[in-house]
Amino acid sequence: MSQFRHAPLSLRLDVEKWPLKAPFHITGHTMVDADVIVVTLEQDGFTGRGEACGVYYFDDDVAAMVERIEAVRAVVEAGIDREALQGLLPAGGARNALDCALWDLDAKRLGDPAWRLAGLDSPEAVITAHTVGANPPDEMAAGARAYREAKLIKLKLTGEPADADRVRAVRDARPDVSLIVDANQGFTRESLLALLPTLTRARVSLIEQPFRVGDEKLLDGLDLPIPIGADESAQTARDVGPLASRFDVINIKLDKSGGFTEALAMAREAQRYGLDLMVGNMTGTSLAMAPGFLVAQLCKIVDLDGPMFLQSDRQPAVIYRDGTIWCPESVWGGTVADVDYRG
Repeated sequence: MSQFRHAPLSLRLDVEKWPLKAPFHITGHTMVDADVIVVTLEQDGFTGRGEACGVYYFDDDVAAMVERIEAVRAVVEAGIDREALQGLLPAGGARNALDCALWDLDAKRLGDPAWRLAGLDSPEAVITAHTVGANPPDEMAAGARAYREAKLIKLKLTGEPADADRVRAVRDARPDVSLIVDANQGFTRESLLALLPTLTRARVSLIEQPFRVGDEKLLDGLDLPIPIGADESAQTARDVGPLASRFDVINIKLDKSGGFTEALAMAREAQRYGLDLMVGNMTGTSLAMAPGFLVAQLCKIVDLDGPMFLQSDRQPAVIYRDGTIWCPESVWGGTVADVDYRG
């Protein structure tokens, strides 16, 4: 908890658009830009920042996030800590941006990095997924080959018959990497069972969010040789318990959870149920990846490749090398002021 809950804050809210290198396709959604908000909090000469993209399938877009933050601006500027923030706003992008800005501010005010404030070990570089969007099989194979340093590749699938060809094409192109797939709620029970032999032969190690939220019962009675991950079904810590009997992995995203604080709570809850952890992103710049990188220290699977899809990234930036991601403390959560400019 922040030690400075009663001190007034200055809140600045910026809206930014970061164009993608190419349109990115998943089940029912295509992205061409990363539209984000950036919250900057200033207090006694110290500055903290947080970035959020929101949750597109809840219409949690830039306009909605701005509206929610402006509605509580007076309360925030009067002085608030991370604990109080959890009850002020619901989970989602607005709370994420504010929560991460408070963590960043506290790190600078206290002279202790965010990882230590969170009770984590000193962070290390981790392998991250490199994601291939749902495109024709030959394009997906080319995309997989372009990730020359990747050790883990994630395929976006849609529940269409073409999925089998997509998986085979990528596995043929990259026999050397680990593969996971993400349906983004696009499968039916029948399409999953039809695809399963192909996934097994391709040595796929995770099937993420096969069915629509509310249809988790479709997993009942399935004897699946591949672990199942919950993404859209798992928004906050309170969702974890009801999912524990049907899923093997919980995918934590800060835009879903409403910040680093709730992300840590989700991780603790998932660990309590013996579930494996994954951390993902809703895209964004390195500023959005940085808190997730600390969550990644607790995770078996990491998917923090959002900035790789952008035409440019802000600086300082996370570092992608040899299939891993490393986040310098200068990006977010460090003890000294960072530099912020558009790369």
